[in-house]
Amino acid sequence: MGKIISLDDKLNLSASKKADVVRKRKILAVRKIFQCTHNANKCERCGTALTSKNQGQARKLQIPYKFCDSCADEYRAYINMLQGVQDEETYWHNEAWMKVWRAWIDYHGAIDAYLRSNEFQRLVSELQSEPVP
Repeated sequence: MGKIISLDDKLNLSASKKADVVRKRKILAVRKIFQCTHNANKCERCGTALTSKNQGQARKLQIPYKFCDSCADEYRAYINMLQGVQDEETYWHNEAWMKVWRAWIDYHGAIDAYLRSNEFQRLVSELQSEPVP
């Protein structure tokens, strides 16, 4: 006679595997959002590694993002244009360029809103309270 498989054991194993898959999906969701959008060692806009050499000016400015000096200059130019001040030498700072910056800022605002959402906070809380296997 063959080996008898307990249905209870099989169901428990299946539930355990399903719980592991759900936990892994939760961890990946949190990891992705932080790895892709909140890397303290990279410029938030271009992804360049931040060093003391390429972030000297940007640190001194009141900019709400972590930028390299080049992106900080572009951001300042964008803010100046919003206030009606345009540098004639930077003719490429046109309406399309403004639209790119607006979209980038809106995107980061949406990410910040998602991070503050009740559902994301619940996800982080669940992961903090679950024991690590």
